[in-house]
Amino acid sequence: MTVPKLFFKIALFLMLASCASSKKAKFDDYVFKTKSEKQAYLTSYDKALKLWDIPYTEENIKTSLGTAHVIMAGPKNAKALVLLHGMDASSTMWYPNIKALAKNHRIYAIDFLMEPNKSTLTAKPLSRDEMVVWYNEIFSHYKLKKFDIVGASRGGWIATLLAIQKQNNIDKLVLLSPAQTFKFIDKVGKTSNALMLKLFPSEKKFTKTLTTFSTHPEKISPIYKRQFYLANKYAKSNSSMLKMMPFSDDELKSISNPVLVLIGDHDVINSDESLERAQKYMPNVKTKKISDAGHFLTIDQSKTVDEAVVDFLN
Repeated sequence: MTVPKLFFKIALFLMLASCASSKKAKFDDYVFKTKSEKQAYLTSYDKALKLWDIPYTEENIKTSLGTAHVIMAGPKNAKALVLLHGMDASSTMWYPNIKALAKNHRIYAIDFLMEPNKSTLTAKPLSRDEMVVWYNEIFSHYKLKKFDIVGASRGGWIATLLAIQKQNNIDKLVLLSPAQTFKFIDKVGKTSNALMLKLFPSEKKFTKTLTTFSTHPEKISPIYKRQFYLANKYAKSNSSMLKMMPFSDDELKSISNPVLVLIGDHDVINSDESLERAQKYMPNVKTKKISDAGHFLTIDQSKTVDEAVVDFLN
């Protein structure tokens, strides 16, 4: 079976599981089934956010498609840097990197609104075009012009989606192991751990998933690990991967911005093919493979990643 066919089977399974769970739900905030589950998750989110260990503020911004939760940090007059997290990871995932990133940038970390975090979807699941509208409403609210953007995993795919729009205000673009951006998932068999965790959550499956995606799961804070587990345990199966197709040659060619692409040498999502395609079609790209790092490279080798990103942005 080819990778695209296997991917579609997994995605279809997720979509059906999501539909089934929503029919049974008495309380439906798109993501959580009950108010108690949501509260347990939000408590874990607040504890994990304290791992940032720098001054920050949180805001909820009303948009036409739901409420956007944004965390801000760093010098108010510095160049804006938008952070887009990975799937089910939320903006708290930046805790190993935030001090370095916020030193010379004004941070805007945005929770994606179709998964567990503090953003809330009030409409149906969003299309690609609606995702662009939603983020642009947030950028307009903060009057962001010529800002940099860093996206991890699914956040990297979203960052690329925003960058291919003819009218955007993005300056520099950093993609950290972007999922489904240059190619389909590299090692689909190994990533099936995450699918099984989503459908049949357990501590054992969670531990196995972390080992698959990280070369150093022991570095993950127990506080953050708890939040990430509850995201998988309580949240409905995420069908939005259906909208995450690799970008075409022409779409990648259209991105003239300076771009940095980093992947781990043990990444199960990307491979050398990802970097080769980025180099072939992106006119202004730098690529680098991080040693002894998996898909969670921002945790596995946080110092190396921070140095590469900061050097590129500066």
